[in-house]
Amino acid sequence: MTKQKRPMLKKMLGTGLVLVTIAAGIYWYVATEKFSDTKDRKAEFTVKAIDFIREFANNDSAANRKYADKIITVNGTVSEIEAADTTVNIKFIDTASSAYAIFAFQEQHLAEAKSVKVGDSVSIKGSCSGGVFSEILGTEYITFKRCALNK
Repeated sequence: MTKQKRPMLKKMLGTGLVLVTIAAGIYWYVATEKFSDTKDRKAEFTVKAIDFIREFANNDSAANRKYADKIITVNGTVSEIEAADTTVNIKFIDTASSAYAIFAFQEQHLAEAKSVKVGDSVSIKGSCSGGVFSEILGTEYITFKRCALNK
C-alpha cells in the first residue's frame, strides 16, 4: 500500500467504527426501552366492548387505522379468562359472531387481574395492538398489551 492510501483507509475505518458505535447505542436503547405504566396513561378512546368488537368485525382496516397503537379503555363483561403461570388474559367475546378482544396484563397488575371472574363487569385500559380476521379460527380478534384494570 502506498502512503497516500493509508490516511484514506484510517478515515474509512474511523467512520465505520463511529457508525457501528451509533448503531449499537440505538439497538441498546430500543432493546431496553421501558414502557410507562398503562394505568397512569390517559386513554385516547373509551368504548363498550361489544360495540368495539363489532366495529373491527365490520371493517378491521378502518378500525385498525383508528385504534392501533393507542391506549383504549374498554368496558364490558368478562366472557373468559386464560390463566397461565405468569400471565392472565381476559377476553370479551361477542357471542353473535364469536369475535373477541383479548387483554394481556402488565406484570405489576397480574394479581389484580387474577381476582377477576367470568361474568364480572370490568373496565380495562391497554395498548391496542390491532385486530385481524383469522382464517384458522374463523373469527375476528383484537389484541391488547400492557393492560391494567381501570378503576
